[in-house]
Amino acid sequence: MEAANGVADGWCDGKISMPDKGGAISMAMTGSGQKSRQSMRDTPADLNDLQIIIHNDDETPFEFVVDLLRTVFARPDAEAKALAATISKQGKAVCGTFPPPIADAMLATAQKRIKTAKHPLLVTAVPVGADENDGKPCCAFCGKIADNEQTLFRGKKALICDACVLTGANHLSEVSRNKKFKYAYEAIAWHFAGLSHDEVVTTSRQFPGHMRADVQVALNTLFSASPIRFFGLYEQHRYETLTYAALTKDGQYAVTISAAQYQDVDIGEGEPIKCLNNGLWLNREGDLRYAVVLSFHREYGHEAGTCVEIAVPAGEDGVDFVQRCFTELEAAINAARSYRGKVLSLDAESDYRGRSKGVMVHRLPHVSRDAVILPEPTLNLLDRNVIRFIESRDALRKLGQSTRKGILFYGPPGTGKTHTIRYLAAALPGHTTLIITAGQMGLLSQYMTLARLLQPAMVVIEDVDLIARAREDMGSPCEESLLNTLLNEMDGLKDNADILFILTTNRPEQLEGALAGRPGRIDQAIEVPLPDEVGRAKLVRLYGGDLKLSNALVDEAVARTKGVSAAVIKELMRRTAQSSVMRNGKEDVTPLDFAEALDDMLFSGGRLNVKLLGGAVDPE
Repeated sequence: MEAANGVADGWCDGKISMPDKGGAISMAMTGSGQKSRQSMRDTPADLNDLQIIIHNDDETPFEFVVDLLRTVFARPDAEAKALAATISKQGKAVCGTFPPPIADAMLATAQKRIKTAKHPLLVTAVPVGADENDGKPCCAFCGKIADNEQTLFRGKKALICDACVLTGANHLSEVSRNKKFKYAYEAIAWHFAGLSHDEVVTTSRQFPGHMRADVQVALNTLFSASPIRFFGLYEQHRYETLTYAALTKDGQYAVTISAAQYQDVDIGEGEPIKCLNNGLWLNREGDLRYAVVLSFHREYGHEAGTCVEIAVPAGEDGVDFVQRCFTELEAAINAARSYRGKVLSLDAESDYRGRSKGVMVHRLPHVSRDAVILPEPTLNLLDRNVIRFIESRDALRKLGQSTRKGILFYGPPGTGKTHTIRYLAAALPGHTTLIITAGQMGLLSQYMTLARLLQPAMVVIEDVDLIARAREDMGSPCEESLLNTLLNEMDGLKDNADILFILTTNRPEQLEGALAGRPGRIDQAIEVPLPDEVGRAKLVRLYGGDLKLSNALVDEAVARTKGVSAAVIKELMRRTAQSSVMRNGKEDVTPLDFAEALDDMLFSGGRLNVKLLGGAVDPE
């Protein structure tokens, strides 16, 4: 039957079609005035309010529903008819939202009238934000009913489930990439929206300072390609390591966001590596939010290291992600190895806290074998014990033989020990050369850590007699301590370590027997002697460079430099070139140019000058 005045056409025989009544919440009510009910219905809803819902059925007359809406729920006639029509078409409708006492009274009154009229009409009351079918709290976004373990975010007018909160947080940064922050804690709170501090866990790794460039390259590869946001950090207290926990502090201890600060680190290439001082990456992988903190790790008396800390939401997914990140990070660091195959030394200078500044890359001139002026037997000995030995390492390793080795270069000053080492550095591609002076023996442990990391490596200790003299000749316990450190490091190498020790000395007779007299530490001593006639002739032509030297002049130079070192001949040819330039500005050399230079060096300067230059005490 069509409803009165044609308001609705969804009634069957003038009755309301009623849906399933299961799970509805019904509440008793007491009476209330119409004016009061009207004003309460128009008041903005609160989460403590109740919604009155009328459900459609197949029996209740349309006119009864209209009258109920008009008299009990204070709806005007036209509004009551329209709402009744909505109930008919949609199966149910909310007829008002009221505070609990008012809603209880209305519900009781309505149910009493329905019972008196003997109609099956169902009227229910549910909390704002609850599911209309069973009254349980439900999310205003997804509509899912919350179970006992689910937490809902309670707002003024709605409930939002955890899943929707996190979904919103995951998209928050995407729609607000340009949001400005002054402090790190603000950015972190924005990034991890919906999570408290105790719901985020962190894991950190510390890397030595000499790996700083490699760590930066790895971070650039893994995290810097497309971060949600990246921030530089201002380090107010330079004696502290910036941590994730420190970044979450507010108030006077809040860490300020600043421009990113970089330092150029030389790795021996055309361009240095720009290494970040402190930084914060806010990233996402899928739905997983994470943060990466890079900072200096400082420890008094030690080289400043690099600390990488990753923060993720607590849970197995976060744990697995962090483990995978650090595995990939360490693999990227190992792959980078910015210093591999280069000639290095640790910077001996320290700041006032005693921390080493980092790694120094030496750009040494390339020395070919032809430029190594040594007697042929010495060259052959060098080839067998160094070049050929290293070429045979893999075969020796398969036979169960040790691949570590120690070589001692000895001879007078200026004979070419350092020059020979430069040749070996050039002749061993892929080998990292570490040059340690006697004054840096206190850094030996750091050097050996670097050697193990960058092996195959050649560790050169120059003037080893200064720290490895016979114990009875030592002047302090400190000297003996340095010697013991050297012995322990050499003994502590694994047999399969690809590390070659090259030790040099001008006074082999003063070396401690524990070093020089035991195979496994020093396996071969190679003398680098004063050059013979053949050697001096080669040296004259080598260090003469582009000078035009006649055979007669070379022969004269050889004859008059008996007993001098290679260093003396190098200086002699420099002074000869100078005399030639001063005389006529040309590369032609006359016997006068040579004689003038030789007299200045070996005769006019006296015996002391000869000794200082590395020549014979009684030159001919």
